[in-house]
Amino acid sequence: MEIKQLALGSQGLVVPVIGLGCMGMTGFEEGHMYGPADEQEAIATIHRSLELGGNFLDTADLYGPLKNEQLIAKAINGKREQYILATKFGWEIDDNNKVTWAINGKKDYVKRSLERSLKNLNTDYIDLYYLHRLDKNTPVEETVEAMAGLVKEGKVGYIGLSEVSSKTVRRAHAVHPVTAVQSEYSLFERTVEERGVLATLRELGIGFVAYSPLGRGFFIGTDQKHR
Repeated sequence: MEIKQLALGSQGLVVPVIGLGCMGMTGFEEGHMYGPADEQEAIATIHRSLELGGNFLDTADLYGPLKNEQLIAKAINGKREQYILATKFGWEIDDNNKVTWAINGKKDYVKRSLERSLKNLNTDYIDLYYLHRLDKNTPVEETVEAMAGLVKEGKVGYIGLSEVSSKTVRRAHAVHPVTAVQSEYSLFERTVEERGVLATLRELGIGFVAYSPLGRGFFIGTDQKHR
């Protein structure tokens, strides 16, 4: 089996049509919403994905927090160049590595988050860097300008947004080309379609990444009796 490749957006990023979402590979603080995390199994999954051509890994500093990126660093050690890494920032994490549940898109926080993710992923560049959620107290132009600066520095390849409106996409894209927007999309979650976001992305040549495309497990029967 070979996983097909596609151009994500129109800026040059090529990825497999199926990415590997890594969120469930670590718990969150003391909680384990997807069952107990198994580091060995997670690393084996990432390696098997690469064998099948699935080298597009999706994580975020929020997951863990930070533990998910650290897990990926272990899994890709010595093979960084074979993987396409996407991570996200925006949910504020303080100096004690605790999530404050504020959303921070300020310029200095963008840079601080990126440096922390580079350290946790043990790499010197992120292929695709997303704003995880919009900071309604900071103009998106300020956030994207800071992200664009990271692209110029060579620390980020392409930039993305997550769960945003068409208006926000247009404002961001006017500052620096947006490569991808990630939102929930499945048979029962069609908001991006209903609100015209997908049409805007097509018009602007921006890629779309669906998360939870299997309805958070609903469509494959991941409740207890089907395990």
